[in-house]
Amino acid sequence: MDAFASELNTILVDTFRTIMKIEENTVRKMKNSDLTISEVHVLEAVGKTGGPRTVSDIAQELGISLPSVTVAINKLAKKGYVSKSRCAKDGRQVLLSLTKAGVTIYQVHRYFHEQLVRNVSKGFDESEKALLLRAMRNLNDFFAKQG
Repeated sequence: MDAFASELNTILVDTFRTIMKIEENTVRKMKNSDLTISEVHVLEAVGKTGGPRTVSDIAQELGISLPSVTVAINKLAKKGYVSKSRCAKDGRQVLLSLTKAGVTIYQVHRYFHEQLVRNVSKGFDESEKALLLRAMRNLNDFFAKQG
């Protein structure tokens, strides 16, 4: 590995670990939080559109299996963060919504991400922001193809 590749690898690994650690610490500091970071990401997917979502919607968005989402949703419902209801048009379909407690967690997590983006891009001019976005899109596309 040449010097560029070695440094880029170190930065990618360190950045991923640091973001995960900061997110986990943020979740732990939430008042009475009994959630894992994975559960917070499921809550984020449920609350993202502001309206009811299905288990299939969540599984597709997060790229995980329906049974895994079902288990996570059942845990979140039991903890009081998600409510489940049957679809009026198709009683087989379960609609998911955030409870008041779920909305609170969703908002705290969204604020964390807003602060992250604001601080990462602070001091960048428009051309630097465009370059960062292009690099991040390339990175994201690469990882999406690997999964």
